[in-house]
This record gives sequence, structure tokens and C-alpha cells, in this order.
Amino acid sequence: MQQEEKSIQVATLLSDCADRFKLRLLTSESTLGSRIINAEISRPGLILAGFSKRFAWDRTQVIGETEVVYMESLDSATLERYLDKMCAFEIPCIFVSKGLDAPQALLDAAERHGRPVLGTRLGTQDFTRRFSAFLETNFAPRQYLHGSLADVYGVGLLYIGPSGIGKSECVLDLVERGHRLVCDDVVHITRENNETLVGMANEGLGHHMEIRGLGIIDVFRLFGIRAVRKRKRIEVVVELVNWEDSGDIDRTGLDDRTTEILGVTLPLVQVPLVPGKNITVISEVIATNHLLKLKGHHSAREFNRSLLEQMKQVDYIDEVSE
Repeated sequence: MQQEEKSIQVATLLSDCADRFKLRLLTSESTLGSRIINAEISRPGLILAGFSKRFAWDRTQVIGETEVVYMESLDSATLERYLDKMCAFEIPCIFVSKGLDAPQALLDAAERHGRPVLGTRLGTQDFTRRFSAFLETNFAPRQYLHGSLADVYGVGLLYIGPSGIGKSECVLDLVERGHRLVCDDVVHITRENNETLVGMANEGLGHHMEIRGLGIIDVFRLFGIRAVRKRKRIEVVVELVNWEDSGDIDRTGLDDRTTEILGVTLPLVQVPLVPGKNITVISEVIATNHLLKLKGHHSAREFNRSLLEQMKQVDYIDEVSE
């Protein structure tokens, strides 16, 4: 299981997203080597007033009309001192919004310290909202996991288990029965909104699968567009285990097992495999049973309650008859 670290070079941001965020470079190209290292955005109001103790220098900074008007109200010596203090920090990038003309003192200080300044025609709030969403997507915790992901009755089932146990074959059988493949072998997992895991295929693998004895197949070309999907929320982890190595397998379902991926807790179903076992039908039952639980119906617990009630009635009848 490999977790991916992320950063964005300002030069790449400018080349890839200039049209998306209406960007233009206001400093020289020599400043474009900076890297954005987190998803946080700040407004540098306090440090422009000389207070730097709580300055979040590792965040991208957005300067709007309020900051520009304030800078224009300062005398040149004071403004230069405050801007030098600000740009002495390793700020990843400074944005000037609303198509405003950046004060020359800001551009000069940024050049002296090698800090990139980009202008955007978007309004301050609009740019902040859009760019914040962009950064949250790019900096969301993510990792690669060996497994297979399928959409079964709208439920994202993530199959894990030792290599060669039959994860790909199980998902291929599900596709043949009308369900959908998300990815096979390498699952790219991203955590969104702190509690949602989304799986997608590695760009290089796409919707290809390796079936042992057959080789690489293209599920999209074989089964059509309805057999695949680009991404899917992961809702249940299905662990395939050899019967000999299964150990203590839950036989009643009363105690819901869980596992954790990227800090998110997910239901875990362990399925021991023996020759002839129909794991495809079991997968469909796992998905429908999960949907029932979401509706408030827990079959095992309801059966257990019913059984206990019957036992109490039997005990009562025995006491009366005695």
C-alpha cells in the first residue's frame, strides 16, 4: 500500500490552468520554481500591517481590492518595509485578483526574494472558491492499493487479498452479469470530505484486466461503455482469503467488522474461498445486504432478536406448565 505525496509547481499551474483561472504572470519567469505544498489559502492582511508572528507563510496568498487600496494608503518607505518582511518568507505564490494592477512595490519585493506573483481576472471570492476546490482535490490524501474495484448494484466493492486468489476473475464475472468495472490490479484511492473514499483506475491501466491463463483484456472494448465507470465511492471492502488461512471467520454477521483506509473506517467482509464457491453471487448479496443496512435493516441482528424472543416465550410456557 503506497501513499502519494503531492505538490504543485507554480510553473505547471500557470501552463496548465491559465485559462481556467484567468491567470497571467506579473513577475519574471525566474520566480516560477516555487511549489505549492498544501491546500490552504490566506489573505495577508495582518502582515501588510507589520504583524508577522502568526503569518501563514506556507499558504498561497490572495490579495484583493481591500489589500491593494490599503497598500496605496501607506507611504513608500513603510510599504517597502512591510512587503520585504512578507516576501522574506518562502511564500509559494501570491495572487492579485479582479484584474487589479499590482502595486509596483509588491512586484519589486517579490522579485528581490524570488516570489511569484500571478494576476487573475476573477473576483476575489470567486477565485478563492474555485482555487480552493482545485487545491483540495489535488492535495486530498491518496494512495495506491493492490486490489480490484467494482460497482455492484450501485455499491462500490473493493476486493483485496493475496495475488492470484481470484479478485480479477470475480470482477470479470460481475461485469458479465451486468455490473461495472472501475479498475483492476491497482486502485488509486482518494479521500474526499474527510470521510469519503473514491477509487479510480491508474491512468496507464485504464479498464484493462489481467486474467491468468488468458492475459491482458480490454473490458471497455469487450463489453462496452455500460460495463465500466471512471470512478466510484468505496463502500465495502471484500477480503478474499484461502480457506486454510481463514482462521476465525464470522458465521453470524452479528459483529460488523471494519477496516481503515486513509483514516476512513469501512465495513469489511471476509470471504473464505474453496473450489466451486460462487463468489459472484455472494458479492451481489454483500452489496444488497449493505443497502439493507443503510435502510436500517440488519438481518443478522433482527434474526437474533426474533430468536431470543422465541426462547423467552418457550421458557415462559415451561414455567407455566410446571
